[in-house]
Amino acid sequence: MNRIDRLTAILIQLQTKKLITAQEIANHFDISLRTVYRDVRALEEAGVPIGAEAGKGYFIMDGYHLPPVMFSEEEANALVLGAKLIEGQTDKSIKEHFSGAMLKIKSVLKSAQKDGLEKLEEQIRVNQSPIQVDDQFPNNFMATIQKAMIEQKVLQFKYYSNHSGDMTERQVEPMGLVYYGSSWHLLAYCLLRQGPRDFRVDRLVKLEITDCHFEPREPYEEFIKRLTYGGELEEVIVQIKGEAARYIVNQKYYQGFVSEQKNGDSVEMKFLTPHLGYFSRWLAMLGDSVTIVSPDKLLTIMQKRAEELRRNYE
Repeated sequence: MNRIDRLTAILIQLQTKKLITAQEIANHFDISLRTVYRDVRALEEAGVPIGAEAGKGYFIMDGYHLPPVMFSEEEANALVLGAKLIEGQTDKSIKEHFSGAMLKIKSVLKSAQKDGLEKLEEQIRVNQSPIQVDDQFPNNFMATIQKAMIEQKVLQFKYYSNHSGDMTERQVEPMGLVYYGSSWHLLAYCLLRQGPRDFRVDRLVKLEITDCHFEPREPYEEFIKRLTYGGELEEVIVQIKGEAARYIVNQKYYQGFVSEQKNGDSVEMKFLTPHLGYFSRWLAMLGDSVTIVSPDKLLTIMQKRAEELRRNYE
């Protein structure tokens, strides 16, 4: 990247955050701190109003705005891919806002880029789940959840538990949104249960932001660790036949996968899980392709599950 391109990119980066440190700029562009200082000085000399807070970083003075941004062909193509993912994996509240943002972005593209994007949009698809969302759970709350996270406001909603079939009133301190298992999940501190909880967004009903402000009880990464590994972890060792091992190459990471080693035609895998019951349900999918090495209580759970299944078909 030549210096002119880098100066433009640094200016754009400065506009994306309230404060940005010299080290962040250096890491992003793989340059030295001395080069960062020279580049910032060059921007100031060009009339860009850059301020600095000791020990915190640089910022652009209020009132300064860049002219419309020009996108490269690769950047514009990447936006189409992102738009398709949002179209297929988010709810109505996000799609509407993103659609408006994409219109603004397309308005500054060159004519040739617009033509290319139209062709590309027709050729990219994101396969959505064939499961239809129940009308009772409209799943249009993601924009509201984002707003509550930014403002650090308590959320109030009714939550449907697919496991128990119960609907409960909840008030939570929203901490994050995570996409896994084909669903968006709200990670939050639940005031009813007095602990971190994971709520599927498509099971929320009558969600609204309250006037109650909260301060995060701990850093987000620590919160995630506590939510994921809050209970005592059990070590599980299993032998899985080669073909089945290839089948679960991605799934295993959602089950506390630790390590694996080849053992003849099979693969021995080690997991750490806080819930042997839930783990046994996942393991049951593999049928006779899996052999439990340890612990014995997981074997007992699987034997009981197999016996219940046998009696069901008598």
